[in-house]
Amino acid sequence: MKKVEAIIRPSKLKAVQRGLKNANIPCITAVPVKGTGLQKTYSERYRGTEQSLIMSNRTLIICVVSDDNLDLCIDVILDNASEGNVGDGKIFVYHVEDAVRIRSKERGISAIV
Repeated sequence: MKKVEAIIRPSKLKAVQRGLKNANIPCITAVPVKGTGLQKTYSERYRGTEQSLIMSNRTLIICVVSDDNLDLCIDVILDNASEGNVGDGKIFVYHVEDAVRIRSKERGISAIV
């Protein structure tokens, strides 16, 4: 099993969620986050004063998938989250040792499907 974490633009969340659901990967967790990457700072006007903002609003999507679905999950996120611009985000993949469904005590792959 693999854990996929993707940091994407908040405006792309619905498209990524729809794409993953259509690919039979419906289980995701989405968390609003702030961060900075390679993109430059930007300025915004707030109540008449200009402020330089370093941290950008992003959404962190977390999916735990079988090894067979890993490439499909990554492809769906890439297809639906990319605008081809700096700041589109990143995808991280981690190995998952085990998963346990609390309700039924199932373990491994059967706990995530």
